[in-house]
Amino acid sequence: MRFLVRDRLLGIGDDYWIEDEHGSKVFLVDGKAMRLRDTFELKDTHGRVLVDIRQKLLALRDTMVMERDGEPLATVRRKRLSLLRNHYRVSLVDGTELDVSGKILDREFAVEYDGELLAVISRRWLHLRETYGVDVVREDSDAALLIAVTVCVIHLAEKEREDG
Repeated sequence: MRFLVRDRLLGIGDDYWIEDEHGSKVFLVDGKAMRLRDTFELKDTHGRVLVDIRQKLLALRDTMVMERDGEPLATVRRKRLSLLRNHYRVSLVDGTELDVSGKILDREFAVEYDGELLAVISRRWLHLRETYGVDVVREDSDAALLIAVTVCVIHLAEKEREDG
């Protein structure tokens, strides 16, 4: 499954649609303005919230937390002892850990579980300017979760770049 995201510097309060490879709207990323912490909601086409994404307030490193139906889902943070600045760890509540690595700011990275590729985020196979793709490799993967992970790591990387 391939999804297309119109790239822009995401500001809080920005809303944007994520489309499938046929141009149909699939997910809405709804940025919530006027909050103490960075907050997004990933919604389906009917307006149902699939994943809540928010910045964790009291954390040593920038951290985003995700919830589904009011229940904790995952925590996303930059990997602590990584030689690469663009390496993030996603810790799901069930103990599963996903690795995200690559050139986040260039929109060229991958999401893996235990060495198995789950999704590739890339601009390479697109001809549209300011657009990147999220290619969910495994059909049985949770596409909403992988889109939410993509939103989180890009937001964290952009924020880290802004903070110097």
